[in-house]
Amino acid sequence: MHLGHAGSVPSDSVNEGVMKVMDVVDIEQLVIRRATVLDAPAVLKVFDEVMAWFVQMGNEGQWGCEPWSASPRRIQLLEDTCALPGAWVAEDKRGHLFGALVLGEAQPYVSPATEPEIYVRVLVASRDVRARGIGRRLLAFADNRARAAGVQSLRVDCYGGGTGALVRFYESCGYERIAAFSVDGWPCQLLGRSLKATDAS
Repeated sequence: MHLGHAGSVPSDSVNEGVMKVMDVVDIEQLVIRRATVLDAPAVLKVFDEVMAWFVQMGNEGQWGCEPWSASPRRIQLLEDTCALPGAWVAEDKRGHLFGALVLGEAQPYVSPATEPEIYVRVLVASRDVRARGIGRRLLAFADNRARAAGVQSLRVDCYGGGTGALVRFYESCGYERIAAFSVDGWPCQLLGRSLKATDAS
């Protein structure tokens, strides 16, 4: 499975000036539940939102410029992904989906783990201003899944090109750079997070 690595710059980066307090969803009240194939259309919509944003900001280098909904291959890939046991979605009480997270084993193009880990394979967040903070909320959920499994190490890889905003986002969430590499010419950054120090403090 390859979804362009761990997704978009989460909506934490939305300009605060365009957000009204009354429109904000309480991130802590969002329901994070296991995804099913029935969630694929809503997740696809989020990916299309992100693609439109990328094109607007001139960031075609990450995923190109074609909407995901225009690609039968990507549609099938999302359906398969939503059916995975490590796939999760975040939605409000009305069932509006704001983000998706897929946890599992490391991608085949990165170095093997040296200890038990959980790998963040996909993270994507809606560009809806009401979803601000959902990226961090989903990564905190990943931390909790790791703790529940008795695992203290997480890794993620993401787009390492452009302005580097996505890499900096993961660093702001406690991840540290491990290695920079490329996959078929696509710049990639591998990062890791240890829960040992966090849980000891």
